[in-house]
Amino acid sequence: MPDMVQALDVAGARPELWRITERRMFQELRRQGRRARRGPLTVTWMAPPADGSPERTRAGFTIGRATGGAVVRNRVRRRLRAALRELLVGGHLAPGSYLLGGGAPLAEMPWSELMVLVRDTCDEARR
Repeated sequence: MPDMVQALDVAGARPELWRITERRMFQELRRQGRRARRGPLTVTWMAPPADGSPERTRAGFTIGRATGGAVVRNRVRRRLRAALRELLVGGHLAPGSYLLGGGAPLAEMPWSELMVLVRDTCDEARR
């Protein structure tokens, strides 16, 4: 049993990317967030609340039907989520709430290009 606890502690030690699921938060991000767009990617960012609550990095995704069928939309969403997690683990993603939207080219873009695009667009939205 102690091995299981240790495994949970180690897994919990890395930064977590929390999901935005509440409609209210999506609306607040759209109204008050800072937006940046580069190519097929749009990032909206909002600073964490200053109420003393723990700073968390949260992400939501808006991938419209114009992007393509469900397979393409889900692939874009998975790739964007993976890119954000990689940036978070590497310490390149500031706390706050992120709303990412993207088009079909993101589904086929080489990983290295996608990472640079996501990092640069997130940085621009935070300025």
